[in-house]
Amino acid sequence: MRFQIRPASLDDLDALVPLFDGYRQFYRQASNPALARSFLSERLARHESQILLALDEAGNGLGFTQLYPLFSSVRAVRTWLLNDLFVLAEVRRQGVARALLLAAAEHARERGAASLSLSTALDNLPAQALYESLGWQRDQGFCEYALVL
Repeated sequence: MRFQIRPASLDDLDALVPLFDGYRQFYRQASNPALARSFLSERLARHESQILLALDEAGNGLGFTQLYPLFSSVRAVRTWLLNDLFVLAEVRRQGVARALLLAAAEHARERGAASLSLSTALDNLPAQALYESLGWQRDQGFCEYALVL
């Protein structure tokens, strides 16, 4: 399969929205394309995230990853959070996710990041295997917590 990966812009919302809505459904959220469009357009318009979009030769969206800039106070460096990664079910295991992860690492590296981080569901074993095959290391020193507000 041939595809390209490039940074997304507001002009890409028609390709991104179904992917983002599918991503949210994967994590057991109700389908809501209007919410997806609003959320993505706000992130892109405010330059609050970077989205890398995988497109087939016809320009159809295959997958995406969304990155958020962060800082590590302890290390005094810029880091990036790879918050979202999604590939359409019908094109999984064809190298799209791998290519998106490699593009994300290059994107962060070019912007002076010291590291990328991500979290995934404990039962998402295929994703964990992919991350580890690309050199990502599971954190052994910290527990992750969240406070729902």
